[in-house]
Amino acid sequence: MSQKSVEMKRNLIKSASKINGLLNFQKVHLRVKKKPGEAPGTAVHTGQKVLDDMLVTVHDFDESHYISKDIKTLDEAEKYLQSKSKTWIQVRGLHDVEKLQPIWKHFNLHPLVEEDIVSINQRPKVEPYDDYIFVVLRLVNHTKLNTGDRKSINEQVSIVLGKNYVLTFQESDAPIFTPITKRLEVEGTRLRRLGPDYLAYALIDCIVDHYFASLDTIDETIEQIEAEVIENPQKQHLQHIHSLRSELMAFRKSVWSLRDGLNSLLRDESPLVSTEVKLFTRDVYDHLVQVIETLENSREMVYSLYDMYMSNLSNKMNEVMKVLTIIATIFIPLTFIAGIYGMNFNPETSPWNMPELNWYWGYPFSLILMILMVAAMVIFFRRKKWL
Repeated sequence: MSQKSVEMKRNLIKSASKINGLLNFQKVHLRVKKKPGEAPGTAVHTGQKVLDDMLVTVHDFDESHYISKDIKTLDEAEKYLQSKSKTWIQVRGLHDVEKLQPIWKHFNLHPLVEEDIVSINQRPKVEPYDDYIFVVLRLVNHTKLNTGDRKSINEQVSIVLGKNYVLTFQESDAPIFTPITKRLEVEGTRLRRLGPDYLAYALIDCIVDHYFASLDTIDETIEQIEAEVIENPQKQHLQHIHSLRSELMAFRKSVWSLRDGLNSLLRDESPLVSTEVKLFTRDVYDHLVQVIETLENSREMVYSLYDMYMSNLSNKMNEVMKVLTIIATIFIPLTFIAGIYGMNFNPETSPWNMPELNWYWGYPFSLILMILMVAAMVIFFRRKKWL
């Protein structure tokens, strides 16, 4: 196998690894479904069990202090919730609904909110309630492993913004909000100085930032597949192209829904969101518009990639057919000559004389005639630029 073939095969394997990571975006984790006819607000976890146990971390902060502590029960965070400081309760793991009930009950969440938190296939949205604002987002993140493969994270994140608190619910323990906790450790930052509405903005902005990283990964994959399709289209490329197209459609649907939700949040007046934080939220809205534009460009690239694959495949087939047609065209006159002189007519008994059959130089003459005809046709094909 040539070095060029080895390199192409290696690139194809890398591309397949990236696509397999990206395909996790499309997986619907529904294993348990809500039974038809159940009352609205029935909390049923519809995802997979990602963690062995639910993890709860309380982050309490103000301008002068910051405390981060893992807790087993909500009673351990009671002193923080009763103080004037701002409290962020981070919940990871949604499979145990019974353990989530004390948190929901303490903050008096609506049954429909409870249902949406554990129904992990929700559409991204922003819903205002009397005492809080409920936000549902889709987290899309791709991290590169040491092996060169990519680990894909696609999960639902729910945020509840209250008067002096923020609740976050996510399926896994992926450290997506680590940059936020690092910023909380620094004194004098806007995150420590402003209210919980700014923390909710920072969490949403962190998720939207992951969209850009995911789009970069998708664009890199598209460019790599494009180069391989131009060089040598394979059947695997068509499967990857269809997977990318489906993924981008799902990605676009999530971003569009979130954009509409943030737009309603910017338009509506709410005592939980200050004017200053609305300015920052408008920046997130602009980022979502940019993500949507990039998604549209990526979708166009994928559609063009499909057309390119089919065109290259057609051109490759045409090249094969051209070679076969030329070979058949060359052998047609040779077959004609061989057929004429291969007829079993005896010149001594037939009234039609075939003198070449008894000619001493007949055999070499027929071979030379065939060679001359092949040469003449090859010259003709070259002048026509068919070869």
